[in-house]
Amino acid sequence: MIVETGHYALILALALALLQFAIPSAGARLNDSSLMRVARPTAIAQFLFVAFAYGALTYAHVVSDFSLVNVIENSHSLKPFVYKISGVWGNHEGSMLLWVLVLSFCGALVAIFSSAMPDRLRADALSVQGLLGAAFLLFILLTSNPFARVDQPPWEGRDLNPILQDPGLAIHPPLLYLGYVGFSIVFSFAAAALIGGRIDAAWARFARPWTLFAWTALTLGIAMGSYWAYYTLGWGGFWFWDPVENASLMPWLAGTALLHSAAVMEKREALKVWTIFLSILAFSLSLLGTFLVRSGVLTSVHAFASDPERGVFILGILVFFIGGALALFALRAASLPVGGVFAPISREGALVVNNLLLSASCATVVIGTLYPLALEALTGEKISVGPPFFNTVLIPIALPLALLMPIGQMLAWKRGDLPAALQRLRAAFAVGVLAAAALGALYGTPFLSIVSGGIAVYLVVGAVSDIAHRATFRASSTGAVFSRLRGLPLSAWGTSLSHAGMGLTLLGLAATGWGVENIVAMKPGEYYDVGPYKLGIEEISPRNGPNYSETYTVMSVRSGTETVAKIEPAKRFYQARKMQRSEAGIVTLGLGQVYAAIGDSHEDGTIDARLYWKPFVTLIWIGALVMAFGGGLSLADRRLRIGVARRASAVAMPEAAE
Repeated sequence: MIVETGHYALILALALALLQFAIPSAGARLNDSSLMRVARPTAIAQFLFVAFAYGALTYAHVVSDFSLVNVIENSHSLKPFVYKISGVWGNHEGSMLLWVLVLSFCGALVAIFSSAMPDRLRADALSVQGLLGAAFLLFILLTSNPFARVDQPPWEGRDLNPILQDPGLAIHPPLLYLGYVGFSIVFSFAAAALIGGRIDAAWARFARPWTLFAWTALTLGIAMGSYWAYYTLGWGGFWFWDPVENASLMPWLAGTALLHSAAVMEKREALKVWTIFLSILAFSLSLLGTFLVRSGVLTSVHAFASDPERGVFILGILVFFIGGALALFALRAASLPVGGVFAPISREGALVVNNLLLSASCATVVIGTLYPLALEALTGEKISVGPPFFNTVLIPIALPLALLMPIGQMLAWKRGDLPAALQRLRAAFAVGVLAAAALGALYGTPFLSIVSGGIAVYLVVGAVSDIAHRATFRASSTGAVFSRLRGLPLSAWGTSLSHAGMGLTLLGLAATGWGVENIVAMKPGEYYDVGPYKLGIEEISPRNGPNYSETYTVMSVRSGTETVAKIEPAKRFYQARKMQRSEAGIVTLGLGQVYAAIGDSHEDGTIDARLYWKPFVTLIWIGALVMAFGGGLSLADRRLRIGVARRASAVAMPEAAE
């Protein structure tokens, strides 16, 4: 009964989404406030019905209701409870229902927290949001029904893909979808602004918190996904430039550019047309990623669907919304006001360069991802575009961007003093050069890792220097410095933390050039070198899990003659799926990690293994967490949440961060 009710709830949610689109839109055109007010309750009601449907599908997975095709294909009665929950979105139908749940949730948040927003802007934005919801609900009901039943239920299900039976799956997709779908709010705001013809600093104040929300969630989602690939797939890497990985990076790059562009628009009412375009682009790239994952054009562990009908339907959604938004943009762009002017050497000028470099990076990823697909579709020729291409093209863009970030922070709005900004960064430059020299002396080649490491340290110190400059600017005492620090807006702290987090991630990426890999056939009792450590097998034993059997090894990690850690890499076999999966053994030592993954056993008692030493690798994810924390701090700033400036301090302060 609950399952049928969940199906009906989806149908009712579709009806509500259509009402959410039609009635407020008509009210905005007729200037009828009573019709425009319909947007808020219908958005909340749509979310409640979708949440009920999602809860019904979750219930079916938890109780192992094998009358549902979705449960048969993706669950098993012996599967651990946490994977019964996460398995709801570990398949095409469930993940699309999660997508719509997040979409309706974002619409409900706008409805609840939009009391300060003009009625017409809110009505048009929620109307666009309702149309998006209706399109994806229709897609689910017509092509991807998660509540489809079978006449004769089997006794047992096929189990979830073993690669997806991991705690990371319980975190990665929801965060990723909050990022993807969070940009739908900014997209709806942009469409509403174009429809209404009003784009100003007030619009940027309403849109910027949603951009921050989506960017922060997407940052965490990408970081969690890379770490999941790192420790689950057993190949020792965290990023392979897989097209589906790129699908999440593209909107992140566009969203990062949008975040900085919106800051200029809010502060100076400049870059209006460009900000609207980025608002459309960020969500358009999210839709493009959805098409790549669900159309069957890609083969990847991340890709769920391979049904051409589904791909055509999603392509139709993509063309309708992206094409419609760009057409509206083309019609309205010429009539939009240009906005404020500024000197080339200024905070705005630095952010423009920032946007150009981020846009070039985004275009590179888009071309590298789509070109092989387009070539195969047109000529039948298959080519692979992988790390050599992306590293060669993106590194010359990323390093100048990192050099520019602290300089841009030090420049004033409208007209800046470049020599003064560089002078304030002398310490950061010096520390960066010393760090590069130290890394070169310690690790030697490759030269690119040394340069990147030095720039990364400069970036971290430069972010700290910005806060230090604000705190000590004309301060006459230590008490005044602490008073300044307490008085800094959260957005200033958030900006500096996000930039410092980027520096930490860059240092972790630079250190991949100093990693050590050793592929060996290990024999129990013997020790093998991996970087500054030695690894040896103490024990090889079988073990049974709830829905798998495994062979695990106990390895000692030695530094000299002292055992500093023990790890247990394993090889698992899932009976229901007849699939194997590696379980890496990882230990963090300092900021680096020793990593081991085992393969096949041999008659002579040896076992194949990949052994890695990865210095500073943890900084990749620590940096991402710091970036996301910075985004959260900025989002907590009252000025960004409701667009009301905080009461000015009695003490004169240097200009606030973006």
